[in-house]
Amino acid sequence: MVDHDMLAARIRALTAGETDQVALMATLACEIHHSDDRFDWTGFYRVTEPEVLKIGPYQGGHGCLTIPFSRGVCGAAARTGQVQRVADVEAFPGHIACSASTRSELVLPVFDARGTVIGVLDIDSDQADAFTEQDAAALAAILHETFAQGCHSG
Repeated sequence: MVDHDMLAARIRALTAGETDQVALMATLACEIHHSDDRFDWTGFYRVTEPEVLKIGPYQGGHGCLTIPFSRGVCGAAARTGQVQRVADVEAFPGHIACSASTRSELVLPVFDARGTVIGVLDIDSDQADAFTEQDAAALAAILHETFAQGCHSG
């Protein structure tokens, strides 16, 4: 299991002074992905036009290139601005199967300093019910510190 405090400290050290959102996303995707064996695919989908997410920096196999806000777990997180913790992706209406191995998913909205959704962090697992509320809360705090505190802008 991931040590959320150690992960946050490592990300804080690696991203200090960085302002480019894509560079920040690439660093977070790498660090989060390699922090826990439960994480099978870890990456960002960026808001590139109204109601559209496009794949951004990620770790793992290929992901979907484009996801509309109206579809899937990532779309739901972007549309509602709320964390989506899905224990069984087969039970999620409208789930987009980018990878046949995905069993559970955690998607967190990414907000900038103005409170605008700039993307989502998508973490897939090949294990059912792989994610906890603690995972969601810790990762949301890391995202807030990295993208929403005003010290970083893109």
